[in-house]
Amino acid sequence: MRFLVDECAGPKVAKWLLDDGHAVFSIFDSARGTSDDEILNKAFNENWILITTDKDFGEMVFRERRQHRGVVFLRLVDERAVNKIVVLQELLKNHAERLPERFVTVTESRVRFT
Repeated sequence: MRFLVDECAGPKVAKWLLDDGHAVFSIFDSARGTSDDEILNKAFNENWILITTDKDFGEMVFRERRQHRGVVFLRLVDERAVNKIVVLQELLKNHAERLPERFVTVTESRVRFT
């Protein structure tokens, strides 16, 4: 799969996804300071599924009706990289085929598709 990893999701998440065989563009590694607007446009135009912890993307998708190719919003109590990776590992194992074109909110105990 193709993932654009937002700066707030972190470089360890991007590296884990890359090591797991996915195509990855890391904002932290390649485009720090990029605006949310530019990130969402890049993800849409280049067919990336965005992984983020930034709730502003929910506002952009639902209130502004912005187009996207898929957004994984990590809403975690424990924001350490190791926990993000564990949660993403479970998400990909159980729901990978459902991620494109969906807004997915993920917690440690729940996955919600909208």
